[in-house]
This record gives sequence, C-alpha cells and structure tokens, in this order.
Amino acid sequence: MPFVNVTEKAAFRPDKLSKVGLFDVPQMFLDLYCLEPGQEQKPHIHTDAAKVYYVLEGEGTFVMGAETQTLGPGHAVLAPGGEEHGVRNNTDARLRLLVAMAPNPSFP
Repeated sequence: MPFVNVTEKAAFRPDKLSKVGLFDVPQMFLDLYCLEPGQEQKPHIHTDAAKVYYVLEGEGTFVMGAETQTLGPGHAVLAPGGEEHGVRNNTDARLRLLVAMAPNPSFP
C-alpha cells in the first residue's frame, strides 16, 4: 500500500512555489503545494480536468472564476474543468495545500 507522511514532504523555495508530488496515477494526482509569503500560482485553466485545493496550513487567496476568497486550514475549493483558478499567499506566513487533479493531464 503506498503511503506518505505529508508533513515530512514540505519543501519551500525562495524563488517560487514548490510542488511536491505525492501520488501520480492516470486517474489523478495529489501534490503538496508550498508557498512562501508573496508567492502564487497564477490563474490558469484546465479544460478537461478538475482540481481541488485543501488548505493544510496558512491562508490562501483563491481565484475561482469570477470569485476571489481567502481561506484557511480545513477549507477546500473545487475548480471544475474549464474554470480559471489560482492561489496567492498574501500573508506573512507560509501556506501549505494539498492539491488533487483528475483526470491526470500528465497521462495520455
């Protein structure tokens, strides 16, 4: 059975957000995103895949379509396929997110 300690996998970079792959199969992937203050994942669109962000630590300002909302630990956000989405860390603290996407666009 594959398993991972998410807390031990946290890896922050000073130059840009860090994406740490946790699980990667054709049906989906699960990543850990680590954002220092001021870092962001610029709004973008995946036409054929849905993405879920789950806040583990810190607060993120999420763009989902025409909406923007700041959310903290325990909150999850769904970005359906075809909807613009992104996240920014506008705080002075680190932000850690679990990010799942299905189907996995890395597989044909």
